[in-house]
Amino acid sequence: MDTLVAQYSRPLFENEGSSQEEQLELIQTLPPLSLKFALPPIAQPSAFLRATTDDHSNPDCPIKIAHGTTTLAFRFKGGIIVATDSRATAGNWIASQTVKKVIEINNCLLGTMAGGAAGTMCAGVTPQEGPALYYIDSDGTRLAGNLFCVGSGQTFAYGVLDAEYSYDLEDEAALELGRRSILAATHRDAYSGGFINLYHVKEDGWVKHGFSDTNPIFWKTKLDKGEFSNVTSELD
Repeated sequence: MDTLVAQYSRPLFENEGSSQEEQLELIQTLPPLSLKFALPPIAQPSAFLRATTDDHSNPDCPIKIAHGTTTLAFRFKGGIIVATDSRATAGNWIASQTVKKVIEINNCLLGTMAGGAAGTMCAGVTPQEGPALYYIDSDGTRLAGNLFCVGSGQTFAYGVLDAEYSYDLEDEAALELGRRSILAATHRDAYSGGFINLYHVKEDGWVKHGFSDTNPIFWKTKLDKGEFSNVTSELD
């Protein structure tokens, strides 16, 4: 196996001292079946990303990524709830209201993402752990936990989650908590909105519970439960 890997592989990082012509010549000498990947011409990609995009450690960085989204996931006794909004923004412009931020990897594994603007959460089922939830940041750091919320609307979603979350929730209550948390974020955060994408990950796989427009859900919640009292339902 090592012989095959050595024969059909190339160095992960090119020698910084070699010229472009030398690197091209090296690539052309590889066997036709060798795997050729386009790799960044830098030794430490994570350090490069921090230097060019992390405005917390480098205020003068050339690329400032806005975290405009809301995605959440939490574990409870019945599995894992995954919920996201669907809005994509470009500055102050709403680019799309129907972005699919939940990636259906297979019938037992889901991932959440929003391009380069937010971290990733993976929720799935393994024989060893059962329902498992992980948060992966842009540096590749993986954190296991019971509850994560990511994006510009996370403050508002966490307000609902912190008040109502319990590991002992029943299935319907857990689904409603995920839906209500995203709804709160879309109401208060200008960069979150569109539709609520809701999933339930169980021992035998995930089940989708809708891609629902936030507008009728908002008014139903307001009129039935008396919430969002700052919004009037009467015309002046």
